[in-house]
Amino acid sequence: MAAYLGIDIGTRESKGVLIDDKGKIIAMEVVGHGVDNPRPGWFSQDAEVIWWGDFCRLCRMLTAKAEISASDIACVGLSALGCDCVPVDSEGKALCHAILYGIDSRSHKEIEWALDKYGPNAETVFGHEPCSSDVAPKIMWFKNNHRDIWEKAHKFLTASSYLCARLTGSYVLDPYLAEDFLPLYDLERGRVNSEGCRHFCRPDQLAELLPATTAAGRVTETAAEATGLNVGTPVLTGTGDSGAEAISSGVCQPGDMMIQLGSTGYMIYLSDHKIEEPRLWPGTFILPGTFGICAGTNMAGALTQWMREQWYRDTERGSEPPFHRMELEASQVPAGSEGLICLPYFAGERTPINDSKARGVFFGLETGHTRGHMVRAGIEGICYTIKANVELMKQHQLPLQRIFAVGGGTKNALWLQCLADILEEEISVPAVSIGAAYGDALMAALAGGAFSGWKELSQKIQIQKTYRPNPANFALYRRQGRIFNKLYETTKEYMHDLAERV
Repeated sequence: MAAYLGIDIGTRESKGVLIDDKGKIIAMEVVGHGVDNPRPGWFSQDAEVIWWGDFCRLCRMLTAKAEISASDIACVGLSALGCDCVPVDSEGKALCHAILYGIDSRSHKEIEWALDKYGPNAETVFGHEPCSSDVAPKIMWFKNNHRDIWEKAHKFLTASSYLCARLTGSYVLDPYLAEDFLPLYDLERGRVNSEGCRHFCRPDQLAELLPATTAAGRVTETAAEATGLNVGTPVLTGTGDSGAEAISSGVCQPGDMMIQLGSTGYMIYLSDHKIEEPRLWPGTFILPGTFGICAGTNMAGALTQWMREQWYRDTERGSEPPFHRMELEASQVPAGSEGLICLPYFAGERTPINDSKARGVFFGLETGHTRGHMVRAGIEGICYTIKANVELMKQHQLPLQRIFAVGGGTKNALWLQCLADILEEEISVPAVSIGAAYGDALMAALAGGAFSGWKELSQKIQIQKTYRPNPANFALYRRQGRIFNKLYETTKEYMHDLAERV
């Protein structure tokens, strides 16, 4: 029996899946890990210990659990958190901790430099308004602050490229993720843009472009020893976790949209054409001939995790899980949180405001408000930020056919109902909830010949539950949504003043 392996390295946990040639899961495992936050606005991870370490652990755990031989694995698919940057040496080993995606705002001075340097052309050069999700400013941050690492770096990689290099020795990047590296790549020609690199790095310090579902190489002897995989096993280029999760949820037709409720929120709308919208991240997608209109928030599960740590420590030793207690208390609060509004910009914000200096706000507090009100307001605030992105897409006449919700947030029924009510759209949750790792395994099976094409792959995905919007809440959420948007515009100047303290 041929088996296909998919592994995804996420912000706070890594997941692995083994499937058979019919797409059925035969084993899955999850391992947790942490995130370093050494200074305000700085978020990093040890690529060697966490990214590579988790990958190796999961390989061995999965084969043991499935009771199969490594020789049964016909192809390996992989994904990882995107928009990050790790400099590596000539052996593909990390030279320092990796800078994470848009939640890390340490390169704000480099972004300001880019805005000044390119002026009104900045949006064209970067494909959108430069923001903390862009990799080029992160590379420049190394150049400006750790010149020794910058000069020593053999390559500047994102997480999936790093993993593929450790497995195969090939330095590759899929075009979908290369959008985050602009202006370092010429996407029309499918190669490094030497002129675009001039201020950031040497052209030879970048990986080559290769489609996500193409075999980039085979497992080396060194990697086989570390992972337990067989030498010579084909390995795909890999992609970002959100792209792989979109595949796992069934986003395979124009008009489909995935909303990923992980540590952060991420949206991918599948389109048959590209739009020009600098406040979002339009670009290519994994499926040939399609485009992904992407957007992202900096807070989703990370905010609920923060609220748990701050306000629910008393539940840690009880029999009831803290997140269950949080959901229960928030569910007892009516829609709109009785006038309490949360701007969830605790780590700045990505689309559509693209403001790394934005800050969190609880507005409208009264003595009658409880921690349950705070939790519900936080969840509703995340939903308002998602709606702002969806509404912007609708302004470009992008028809919305189906919305799939994925990620750890789908365990929270209140969150999904709030999302349906605030978006005024149905939200479907796929039956297989492990997410990106399942998408990786499906793409490995596709590359290995188990499926005839993308259509057959999408037919393997089933829906577990659909949340339908409650019209009784529409007027309230529309009203508070308008206040939510005005609140940011009114306080933006003060947020920026506060941010300058660091």
